[in-house]
Amino acid sequence: MASAREWDSLVEQIRALDGFADFLRPPRLEALLPAAAHGPIAVVNLSHLRCDALVVDTGGVRVVELPGLTIETVVDRTLEYLVVLRNVDLAAHEVQATWQRYQDGDHAPAAIREYTGAKLAYQRAVDERDRTLDATLAWLWDEIAGPVLTAVGLVDPPVPGQPWPRLWWCPTGPLTLLPLHAAGHHDGTGRAVLDRVVSSYTPTLRALLEARRQLDPAPDDERMLIVAVPDAPDAVPLTDVVRERDLLTSVFADRHTLLEGGAANADAVLTEMSRHRWAHFCCHGGQDLTDPSRGGLLLRDRTLGIAEISARRHHGEFAFLSACMTATGGVVLPDEAITLAAALHYTGYRRVIGTLWSVYDDTAADVAATVYADLTATGRFEPERSADALHRAIRELRDVHRLPPSAWTPFTHTGP
Repeated sequence: MASAREWDSLVEQIRALDGFADFLRPPRLEALLPAAAHGPIAVVNLSHLRCDALVVDTGGVRVVELPGLTIETVVDRTLEYLVVLRNVDLAAHEVQATWQRYQDGDHAPAAIREYTGAKLAYQRAVDERDRTLDATLAWLWDEIAGPVLTAVGLVDPPVPGQPWPRLWWCPTGPLTLLPLHAAGHHDGTGRAVLDRVVSSYTPTLRALLEARRQLDPAPDDERMLIVAVPDAPDAVPLTDVVRERDLLTSVFADRHTLLEGGAANADAVLTEMSRHRWAHFCCHGGQDLTDPSRGGLLLRDRTLGIAEISARRHHGEFAFLSACMTATGGVVLPDEAITLAAALHYTGYRRVIGTLWSVYDDTAADVAATVYADLTATGRFEPERSADALHRAIRELRDVHRLPPSAWTPFTHTGP
């Protein structure tokens, strides 16, 4: 009891100091509302009692009821989604393994049959993933995104030539693993998030509010850190990393730092991240869904993990994570948003482009090329337009190149 009284007394003394009135108190709503200054924020709340979206704008909070949504259904849908994604990865690894055995000299009929069988199994897994993803995106639209966009008045595509509206998603529970930004019936009817609004994510309202603050000067304020690792140990080579590296070194010709080969080691990357406001990583990424803090970037010497990155503060404006599963959290504590993208965002990078699952390295390079062409179109690099640039790049993959959702859905934007 004496310790409790002493604690209460110390807290009251601290709160009496200028600027510390809210010490250890939950943030006041009026202090958080400015986070919605550039567009509404949809906090999708899951509960065993009921599920709602809390739409936050500068005027306050309103409830959008989601009567068809249950936490049990979300869990079932999420597990189905994760299983089909995992099956594709496993099948792809088996194709690679059987092909490598053939390349190593095993030309026996059995080896050829194994490779052929692995390719067929991979195609079946891809087909199942695409069917499941189409159904998942339609369900997300019908139960969540459609009602939210209707509630905020986004019922039609924007007028051509006019700026696109913005909306931030703040999912909770297992919804943090699902692509709300890509929800929709992608059949040309306009019933899709991509056709009505530019989406970003935020782990919390406070995080978005903090990301809007002006940055302190950084030592290498106008330089891009480029980390290129096409050949991490024990990983499949990434052939398009070289294309991505060449693009970045050309765009930022006299204002970049390139780490590749042996120089792309964890200690060097951490050191340079503290010196650069912009960073681009083209390499393998990984995530452990049961222990997401073990996820990270596969560099030349080891994995640079989420926990290690989270232990430092950065003065970053923009990070592009052209790697797999960099915006994927865990299944045990999904509300904690333990992802590489969130770690960079929390520790100082205001805007982060990441991925929800494995991506093709040629598609990642295409997205990077489109995004950077957009962000440098005026002659200077403008990362404040990164959400719009990514949105246009994704729509180009869908509408111009006619790629399936599995190719463009993974790419996400976090921050203002």
